[in-house]
Amino acid sequence: MGSLKFLSLALLFFTTSQVHSNNTQRKEAVVYHDREDAKIRSSKRISKTIFRLYESTVEEHCRIALYQLETLEQCNFNTSLPLVMIIHGWSINGMLEGWISKMAAALKSNQRDFNVIIADWLSLAQQHYPIAVRNTRLVGQEIADFLEWLELSLQYSRSKVHLIGYSLGAHVSGFAGTYISGSTKIGRITGLDPAGPLFEGMSSTDRLSPDDAHFVDAIHTFTQQHLGLSVGIKQPVAHYDFYPNGGAYQPGCHFRHVYNHIAQYGITGITQTVKCAHERSVHLFIDSLLHDDKQSMAYWCNDIHTFDKGICLSCRKNRCNTLGFNIRQERPQRSKRLYLKTRAHMPFKVYHYQFKIHFINHIQEKQLEPTFTVSLIGTKEDAVNLPITPVEEISGNKTYSFLITLDTDIGDIMMIKFKWKGTDMWAHIWDTVQTIIPWTKVASYQGFIVKTIRVKAGETQQKMTFCAQNVENVPLLPAQEKIYVRCENRLGRQKKKFK
Repeated sequence: MGSLKFLSLALLFFTTSQVHSNNTQRKEAVVYHDREDAKIRSSKRISKTIFRLYESTVEEHCRIALYQLETLEQCNFNTSLPLVMIIHGWSINGMLEGWISKMAAALKSNQRDFNVIIADWLSLAQQHYPIAVRNTRLVGQEIADFLEWLELSLQYSRSKVHLIGYSLGAHVSGFAGTYISGSTKIGRITGLDPAGPLFEGMSSTDRLSPDDAHFVDAIHTFTQQHLGLSVGIKQPVAHYDFYPNGGAYQPGCHFRHVYNHIAQYGITGITQTVKCAHERSVHLFIDSLLHDDKQSMAYWCNDIHTFDKGICLSCRKNRCNTLGFNIRQERPQRSKRLYLKTRAHMPFKVYHYQFKIHFINHIQEKQLEPTFTVSLIGTKEDAVNLPITPVEEISGNKTYSFLITLDTDIGDIMMIKFKWKGTDMWAHIWDTVQTIIPWTKVASYQGFIVKTIRVKAGETQQKMTFCAQNVENVPLLPAQEKIYVRCENRLGRQKKKFK
């Protein structure tokens, strides 16, 4: 595609969210006629959606023709196995993207047995974005027809069906769940960063929603508005809605990299930046299939700012769940927003810890944004010099909460080295003061006292309390480090001394 044509499509895509707010009444009329048009066109039994049964590669697929039973036999469709259908999104170049074969292969990995079908609707997706949006209803109807045909012809239960839709494909999945006849619902729908423009703020019947399947989950990875663009939908659309890293941007995909991408890829560098965060939802799901031993855990929370304080790491009453394929399929009464942190590359899992640190501020002068570091000594390995920066001024006698994430499993934490990150000059000044003034007089007026450090591990739900290894109530000074051990361990050693 020529760069000018691409630029026009990109600009059109950037402005579609504004079209949404200005044309609500006209869209409602169009939606009605789209639905009727979908029914009329599907009744002619001419499917524009191509159903490809995945074998070893996308190129080695076997096409199943709607209403032609012999093609099911020719393609070796196995009625005893569950069906997973992958549904792509909007297309610029009219080609199936590389992630599709990766996901199909991942679904077949680790001795899993599925019928994996790729719903190819490229002829309807390679259109101007608003037209592709209109076509999602038709494709949803054709997928519903396909599943009904399997049920009538082979007694294949729709409850064994899992639709995985990316971007516009997520809403295609929702429409399939809406249009399928009867009271029994499709087993599961997974929306991978469901498209935002022309869907954000719409009613549940005009987008993916929890009503579209027995269980619906969604992963939101690019909901931040930039230049009038919100590629992924921000509002909850599922039983469990996951917002990795807040759902706005993803590690390694920030817009500050757009200039580097333009320098490397030319005008298509814009899409590289958008694609990175938007498509991260896909790779998070693939990651859950490939790494059974590194499943990412997410936690219910009101928003990412609260989550960043580490106070949402509870698994009580279904407040946490596993992101991706292995999610616990429980249906809450209301949609739940779950948050988690990830790495910038696969495997994406990190380990979440809440640190609740009890500070007593004995500094007479105003202390602005001190920075601390902690080193964690674990039973498996150590994690050193992890930064902790308070979001507010430390004052008085108060407990502050922080979120710390680790890339590796360090086992049980046995010791914490806590340091006030200061300069050697500060340390020299304090040493001079201690020489001139007796320590006992300075101690009650200068520095921070760290009374206790309470730690909660999100993944294990283990709670630990750490106390100063030696002397309590001694202030922590700039560039100084103190060691904290499990309080019960320290008390045990003290008891032995007095025996």
